Order: sequence, then C-alpha cells, then structure tokens
Amino acid sequence: MPDLPQDVSGPCGAVSRPVLDAVDAAVTRVLGEGAELGDGQREAVLGALADDCLAVLPPAAGKSAVYAVTGLVLGGPTVVVSPTLSLHRDQVAHLVDAGIRAEVLNSTVPREAVLDRFRDGEVEVLVTSPEQLAREDVLDALAAGAPTLLAVDEAHCVCDWGPDFRPDYLGLALARRRLGRPRVLALTATASTPARGEIVELLGVPDACVVVRDPDRPHIHLTAHLVHEEEAKWDRVVAEVTELTAQDGAGIVYVTTRRHTTLVRDRLREAGVSAEAYDGGMKARERARVQDAFMAGEVPVVVATSAFGMGIDKPDVRWVVHGDTPTSIDAYHQEIGRAGRDGEPARAVLFHRPQDLSRPKLFASGRDPGTGALSTVLAAVCRHPDGIAQDELAKPAAVSKAGLARAVPPLVALGAVRRLSGRRLAPGDVVDCTDVGDVAAQAAALVARRREREQTKVELVRRYAEGTGCRRRTLLEALGEPRDEPCGLCDHCDAGHPGDPGDRAGSRDGDPVPGEAVRHDEWGQGTVTTVAEDSVVVLFDEGGYRTLSMPVVREKQLLAPA
Repeated sequence: MPDLPQDVSGPCGAVSRPVLDAVDAAVTRVLGEGAELGDGQREAVLGALADDCLAVLPPAAGKSAVYAVTGLVLGGPTVVVSPTLSLHRDQVAHLVDAGIRAEVLNSTVPREAVLDRFRDGEVEVLVTSPEQLAREDVLDALAAGAPTLLAVDEAHCVCDWGPDFRPDYLGLALARRRLGRPRVLALTATASTPARGEIVELLGVPDACVVVRDPDRPHIHLTAHLVHEEEAKWDRVVAEVTELTAQDGAGIVYVTTRRHTTLVRDRLREAGVSAEAYDGGMKARERARVQDAFMAGEVPVVVATSAFGMGIDKPDVRWVVHGDTPTSIDAYHQEIGRAGRDGEPARAVLFHRPQDLSRPKLFASGRDPGTGALSTVLAAVCRHPDGIAQDELAKPAAVSKAGLARAVPPLVALGAVRRLSGRRLAPGDVVDCTDVGDVAAQAAALVARRREREQTKVELVRRYAEGTGCRRRTLLEALGEPRDEPCGLCDHCDAGHPGDPGDRAGSRDGDPVPGEAVRHDEWGQGTVTTVAEDSVVVLFDEGGYRTLSMPVVREKQLLAPA
C-alpha cells in the first residue's frame, strides 16, 4: 500500500491524516462497517472539520449523517437546529437507530431533564428549534455542556423565515456566541447564490466555506401553464391533479395561503380524489395525522402551504403541482425536490397567474419599521435592563403590537435586543443604550436591504414562469449554476423551443452573460443571473435584484465588467 499524505486538501482547507482516520471511524459507527459517505457528504464533513461551513446538498443526501460524523470527530456534543416537530422526531429516530445518543428538546418533552443529561455529557446530539435557543435558561444549560458543533438543518429557513414569522432564526448568531462559539455547519438542499450569502451573514459566519453539489434534478419533468382567471386556474389545477393521481400516484399540491389549502382540497374531493389539507396553523396533532397518513400511502394527495415537506422523505412522490406561483426560485426548487426522491421519473407542474406575483410584494410592502420606530422601541427596551414582557412594551414604546412585532426581529439580529424566557426582552450585550439612534439606523438599513431583495426576487420567478426557452436552464441559471445545453425534459424542449444560451436571439458581442461580475454606476457591484433577448437580471450586492432593459444597457453601457 503506498504511503498516504499526512494532509489532504478539503474544500475549506487541509485535513490531517489522523482527522481522516477519525472520519472513517465515525462513518463506521454511524453508517455501519464498510459504509462510505456519499456524493457531497464527505466534502461537507471535511469542510466543517476545517472551518465553518454551508453545505448545499441534494435532497435525501443524508444530511443527518454529515453532522453526526462531524460532531463525533470534533469530540464534543452537537446541537442541531431544525424547524419542525415532525423533523425533530424523524432525525432523532434515525440517529438513535445508528447508535447515537440523541434526544430532542422542544415543547413536547420535559426541558429540565433533557438539559441535565446534556450538561452531564449523556447526550451526543441534541435536536432542537430556534425558539429554544432564544431562551436564556436553555443557553446557559447548553453552554455548560460545551458543544463543539452547531448544525443548522434546513438552513434556508434562516433567510426565508427569520425576517418574517420565525424571528428566533435571526438570533442564532448570538446564541452561538453564548454557547462558546462552536463550529457552524449549515445544511440545506436549496440555496441560490444570493441565499447562500444571506444564510452565512445571518448566522454570523460570513467567511464560511461553501460546499455545493449540482442542484439539478434531471429526472423531474418541468412544465408551467399560464392562466389569467383565478377560477379557471383552480379548475385546471383540479383537472391536472386528478389526471396525475390516476396515472402516477401520490403527490403534493403547493399553495400560498391557508384558505387555498381547503379550497383545493374540497374541490379535489368533489372530483373523487382523496386529499387532505395541511398548513402551519393547524394543531400539532392534526398536522401529524395528515403527514402520517400521507407517508403511509393512506392519502395520495396533500394540499399544503410551504410548511409541509421538510424532512418528508417519501421516495414515491411522483409529482408536485404549484397552484400558486411560489415566492422565490429557492422555494420552488426546494418544493419540487420532494418529487422523485427514488430517482425515478417525476413531474413538476406550475400554474402561473401573473397577478399572483403581486402577493409576495404585498407581504413586503410599506409596513416595515423606520428608523424612528426602531429607535423608540430600542430606547424603551433600554429602560428595562432586567427585561420587560414584549406584550407590555407597546405602550411605553408608543407603537402598536403589530408594529412592535415587526421592529423586534432586526434589533435581535443586530444583537441590540435579546430575548428572555417568557416572551421578555432585554438590552443586548453589545448595545450602547446611550446612542440608540445609530443602532436603529443600522436595523432600518438591514430591513430595507432585506425587503428590496424580497421584492425583486419575484422577477426571477416571473422569468422562469413566463420564459420561452428551456425551463431547466432558466431555473439553474437563477440558482447560480449556468447550463449550456437544453434539458430535453421540459415543456419548452418538448415543443421544440429550447432556446440557445450560446447564441441567444439578438445577442451581441460584449453582452453580459450569466455568472459574470459587473458594476453599475448607481447600484455598484453585482452578478448577472439571467439574460434574455430584451432584458438582463443582475443581483447587486447592495441593491438586490434589478431587471434592466438590454437595449438600454447596450446604449448607455450601464454594466461594465467588474
């Protein structure tokens, strides 16, 4: 056997031979004798052993094995942040089956007993939620256990959910500091180039190594239908799902509102299709019932909001239909990835009503707190160094409860406000309460950047849904993975209209190309994401996505190579 090098180059830096030997031993313990890590798994483990790491791996790539192996090699306990109770349950079950001493910490278990076992070294992997890590008592107990790895599973939730309805995701960077700065390993199946930057920034590890496997799902056929009337859209959705269920079996219908889940479910039942509705506002017992029935094959169709699907490793989902246009390319790619996990042919069908794209913009409309409101809220919190209940803060802060709920998350993200148990707020460890105006201005800028990106992300979804070339190529370009060849497995390729990125109709020498770094006089540095005959979409570092007229870009030379 030839001599092996003492150090092996990993994606985030060199890894020593003893560490590699430890990886092999941990793999044997987690996966069994003779097992090996699969595509992307080993690169993610080596990346996390060298530095903080974000790993974007395909669905069903075995992400739990990645953090289990990494944690064993690092030598201390692992804290895993995961978004849903059902996912907690499934992850712990897989870990326990692999012989790992794993437990869950959430609202369904006695908190103190679990924390005592973690503190005493009896737990190797603790799976919990961001809300638990917002509690002072939980952080104190976990810090006493000296975790060496903080794994954030389904890491796209940090930027997708944190700014709006799961604000405790924005506190993970602060929680990490309280835990003694363990290594960060963030894992997700979908993250476009801008989403990757947002994730590592919000987790407080902006220089983290990023490991990305090919996001393509070539066995999923892509189709989009343009409709203009809402009633006609629902009629077509029901007809499509009825046919898909009869021909191909189980599938998921995604919609954006709770009202639409019941509307489509009821119409499917009228059409003779057994279907259930699922949304995040349902009681936990009812959500579990629907999910279990779907997993067991008792119900072939679930009509759901985006709350359904994470951790749903059902291999025989043959199709995913979007009855509403999704809010981002990342969300769409994540959701269609729940079809065909067995690698067999599957279908993704989008019903696109252009008017639907106003809905995400309404969600991000002018209700955001300005500098004045943020300054008032922070000053009110600073007057209570030992903490004040959030419900009691609206009056002294002179804002409504709804306005307060919107003002707190960006202040938490900056570390200016910290959450205590019992929905209490206190000044953050890093805030200077003598100069709240400067901190408020930073928080307002954070909100503005976020909202601008959210509003302009819609244009990438529109380009995918309304484009005339190969859909897979358009999708992958938006995810930061350009392709030269048409896929041959989408509706446009089927119709013989794949387009040609190498010689786009009307293209000229010097035109921007996907992936190119460019500079604009007003918006600064950016990266070209997609290019069409008459327009170009650029993601600017500060200005978010911008759609520019190609003729104007040429005439005024708006984009220069960076």
